Amino acid sequence: MPPIGYICNAMDEITTEPHPLEPFLPEGAKLLMLGSFPPSRKRWSMDFFYPNFQNDMWRIVGFLFFDDKGYFHVDPDKGKGFDREKIIRFCTEKGIAIFDTASEIRRLKGTASDADLEIVKPTDIRSLLDRLPKCNAVAATGGKAASQAAAFFHCEEPPVGGSIVMTTGSGQSIELFRMPSTSRAYPIPLEKKASAYGMMFRKTGILI
Repeated sequence: MPPIGYICNAMDEITTEPHPLEPFLPEGAKLLMLGSFPPSRKRWSMDFFYPNFQNDMWRIVGFLFFDDKGYFHVDPDKGKGFDREKIIRFCTEKGIAIFDTASEIRRLKGTASDADLEIVKPTDIRSLLDRLPKCNAVAATGGKAASQAAAFFHCEEPPVGGSIVMTTGSGQSIELFRMPSTSRAYPIPLEKKASAYGMMFRKTGILI
């Protein structure tokens, strides 16, 4: 077994990563979706949130709003990936803001798993909401995001697929939703995840 000092030095070599994207905060947004942190760049298929082509967020949204899981895919002739501009137009029109609950992290094992993320700097969610005066709902899109959001708001973490309504320190009423992870590492069918997201989008008035 290597000496303890060696282990500590090895840990010190794990570099931190600042968030690679700016918060997406369209004017008039009614919902703020918060994940944990983007995967490493090698897993990206576009420069936007939920960029990993193996993540089903944009398939769930396509299924719910357009009855087409591939609605946000790029033209197959152009390769494999998501259509960033199409997603941005959609989120702007529907009033969906997006960021993550961590602004700086360490990857303890170099993977995209939430379990391997050490949060160095949590996101100041209040500062995001201050820029979204019409927003009265926050959706945490996974376990780590939910625990971070609940800790920030000093409230109980909702059950998966559930929500709680709370009043922030500034007197604003916010409904916090705890959504299932859209990662395929969370092993439930896409349609079942979509059912939970559909409930949330309907309750916030984004899906009619």
